[in-house]
Amino acid sequence: MPTELKMPALSPTMEEGTLAKWLVKEGDAVKSGDILAEIETDKATMEFEAVDEGTIAKILVPEGSDGVKVGTPIAVLAGEGEDVSAAATTPAPKAEPAPAPAPKAAEAPAPAPPPQAPVETPAAPAAAAPARQEGERIKASPLARRLAEAQGIDLATLKGSGPGGRIIRADLGTAAGGAAAAPRPQAAAPHAALVEPGEIPHEVVKLSNMRRTIARRLTESKQQVPHIYLTVDIQLDALLKLRSELNAGLAARNIKLSVNDLMIKALAAALIEVPECNVSFAGDTLIKYGRADISVAVSIPGGLITPIVANANGKSISAIATEVHDLAARAKEGKLQPEEYQGGTASLSNMGMYGIKNFEAVINPPQGMIMAIGAGEKRPYVINDSLQIATVMSATGSFDHRAIDGADGARLMQAFKRLLENPLGMLA
Repeated sequence: MPTELKMPALSPTMEEGTLAKWLVKEGDAVKSGDILAEIETDKATMEFEAVDEGTIAKILVPEGSDGVKVGTPIAVLAGEGEDVSAAATTPAPKAEPAPAPAPKAAEAPAPAPPPQAPVETPAAPAAAAPARQEGERIKASPLARRLAEAQGIDLATLKGSGPGGRIIRADLGTAAGGAAAAPRPQAAAPHAALVEPGEIPHEVVKLSNMRRTIARRLTESKQQVPHIYLTVDIQLDALLKLRSELNAGLAARNIKLSVNDLMIKALAAALIEVPECNVSFAGDTLIKYGRADISVAVSIPGGLITPIVANANGKSISAIATEVHDLAARAKEGKLQPEEYQGGTASLSNMGMYGIKNFEAVINPPQGMIMAIGAGEKRPYVINDSLQIATVMSATGSFDHRAIDGADGARLMQAFKRLLENPLGMLA
C-alpha cells in the first residue's frame, strides 16, 4: 500500500516549516537513508531522509512552499512491487500547506482595542457610497486596496471615511460584515498592528520562519519574564595581556583565542561558583543545572541564532575557541543540528565589536540569565588610589527575577568581574 511521506518535526518546538528544495522527482527510486528534501525550520536548513525503500509516486507539496504544518503529507511513496501510477492517484490532503499570498495580507489586521494606529482616524461610517462618475479615480489607502482585493470587495461600492473621502481599512470592516476588523486568534499583539505606509516608497518583505520565531519568543520574554539588570565595569588589561601570550603559544596549533572565548569561559566558571544563577524558572518548580552550557549569540543573515558550548566550565579555553569557530561557521550556513542550538543554561551576547558601550539583552527563555558585553575602551580608571588610563568594558547581566534574586545576580556579576580581571584563575 502506498505510504504518505509527511512533513517531519525536525526539532521539539517545530510546528511548521518551508519545503525549500526537493532532491528527488516523481518516478525516482529511493532507499533508506537517501536525502529526499531540504526543509527550512526557524533556525536551520535540514535534510529529510527516507526511512523506507520505494519509488516517489507523487509529490504533493511543491518546493518553495512555506508554512507547511508538521504532519502534512508532502509526497506519496510506492512500495516495492506496487503500481506507481496507481499510487500517484492518492488524493492530496485537504489542508493547504502553503496559503496563497493574497490572503496573507489580511491575516494580521489591526486589532480593535484603542488606541488605533495614528496614521488614519476614521470618522463614523456612512451608510452608502455615492455614485461615482465613470473613470473617476478611487481614493484608497494601499492597505485598504490589498485587503479589498483579498476579500473580493469592490472599492467603488464604498464611501471612504478617511481624509478627503479616502477609503481606509475600517471602511472594509463594514463592507465585509466586520470580518476585516476582527483579529484572528493568532494575530499579533495590539502594539504590532499593521501600519499604513501611505504614499512613501516602500517594499513589503515577508517574514522568514526565523524572524517570526524571534519576534514571538522575544515578545513572550519581555511580557512574561520580569527582567532585572545589573551592570559592572571590568578592567581588561590583564586579560588582553594573557590572551596575547596564549595566542603566541597556540600559534603552532593554528588556534587563535578571541576575547569572546575568554568571556564564555568566565561566565561558565561564574555560574558554577554561583549556582543560584544557573537555573530556569518552571512554574511551580526551579530547575538547577549541574553544569554550565553557554549559548552564544551569533548574527546570521535574516536573524540570530544561539549555538551552545556545552559544559563550557569543564573545557579549556582553546577547546572553547575551536568549538565556537566551528559552530559559528555552520550556523551561518544553516547546518546546525537542533541539539546544537536548543537548550543551554545561560547566554552571552557580545556587541563590543560594533562599538556598543552598554546594552541590556533580552533573556532567552527558559534560561534564567543572559550576559551583555560592551566594547572595551580606554577610560580614566582609578587603580591603586590613583587615576590612570585603563582598558575598561561594561557588562550587564539580565536576570529572571522570578528565579534569581538581585543579591545572587550581584554575586554572579562580582565573580564574572573577578575572573576577567584576574584571568589566570580560569586556567587553574
